[in-house]
Amino acid sequence: MKKKSTTPTFDDDTPITQTDIDDGKLMLRKRAAGRVVLPKKRVTLYLDAALVEHFKHMAGERGYQTLINETLKSSLQTADIAETVRQVIREELKGRKAA
Repeated sequence: MKKKSTTPTFDDDTPITQTDIDDGKLMLRKRAAGRVVLPKKRVTLYLDAALVEHFKHMAGERGYQTLINETLKSSLQTADIAETVRQVIREELKGRKAA
């Protein structure tokens, strides 16, 4: 038996007020390709001026901060792939030494 949610729901016909938002009854989330985009966290970060100018130039009409965010995410993915490849190579070398 499933528990009923105690979270209040909003009908499409009911107008949403600023009070609903202020009281935390409603959290607006963006969707991209059918999935919820996680909210971002505000940070203070000091970067070299030349680096910021480079990203601003690359970004053009887009936000340069978005471009920096995408670059950092890409860097994490690349690091994960590189670590996986290293691990596979180590396992293969161990297998050859044992044989």
